[in-house]
Amino acid sequence: MLSKSSWLHLRIPFSYFLMPVYFFALAVSPNISERGILWTFIIVHLFLYPASNGYNSYFDKDEKSIGGLKNPPPVNKSLFYLAWLFDVLAIALALWKINITFAVMLFVYGMVSKAYSHPLVRLKKYPYISWFIAGLFQGAFTFVMCYIGINKYDISLVFKPTVLIPAILTSAMLWGNYPMTQIYQHEEDAKRGDITLSLKLGIRGTFWFVLFAFGAAIIGFFFYFINYYNIDFAIAMQFALAPVVVYFLVWFYLVRKDEKYANYSYTMWLNFISATCLTIFFIYLFIKSTNIIEAFQ
Repeated sequence: MLSKSSWLHLRIPFSYFLMPVYFFALAVSPNISERGILWTFIIVHLFLYPASNGYNSYFDKDEKSIGGLKNPPPVNKSLFYLAWLFDVLAIALALWKINITFAVMLFVYGMVSKAYSHPLVRLKKYPYISWFIAGLFQGAFTFVMCYIGINKYDISLVFKPTVLIPAILTSAMLWGNYPMTQIYQHEEDAKRGDITLSLKLGIRGTFWFVLFAFGAAIIGFFFYFINYYNIDFAIAMQFALAPVVVYFLVWFYLVRKDEKYANYSYTMWLNFISATCLTIFFIYLFIKSTNIIEAFQ
């Protein structure tokens, strides 16, 4: 029987934090359709991500806060089967509603996410490999996957600068931010022998790393929008991210005074503010670049 704890460990609301990748792919899509937009969103956010969350929770068996769950309940075997069910449903829906290319990419994403936590591979134990793989697959790979789903394209149609450059920038942003998502789990990770990049960098080192790496990603986005759109979009993104920068700097100031502030609550608020600001900007980019509002007038 599926327990309440198993459903909680799917952490479906946590998908909100990953939504900017989808909306960025949507904003640069040239062949949108209502069906592609709707089903790609549902499959990725309500099935693929929760399946990955549940599977990782099953093998991690965390006793302290994890992303989306401040007090995670104990896991049981039903979570393992529920995670697999969501994976199968995601692939089945992709074959039915989108195309086989999208379905294959969902399968690959699912296998990589399982390798992240499965004890036979457990990429999470290796700080640099896990950081690179997580940023690559949650960033560029997911961007391309969503782009294919939204446009119903074949993989051959995405090997062009207009797709690959924003995909790489998406990974750059994830690489810049990812260690911050691990900062409150140092004790739990060390207990399991998982040497994450954040644990290796230390609390203050993580903040410095994110400050420079995320900043470099934002500079990359600035030049991308200048070259492929115009200066207005480049500036608009800087304004959109201003609340994120302010929050981060204030938080960093507090942590330098007392490292107790490097906790779950502050991390989740950073994720929420960042996801909200980026999602709003990418929706704005989609509306302005496609002139979709004018089309309905």
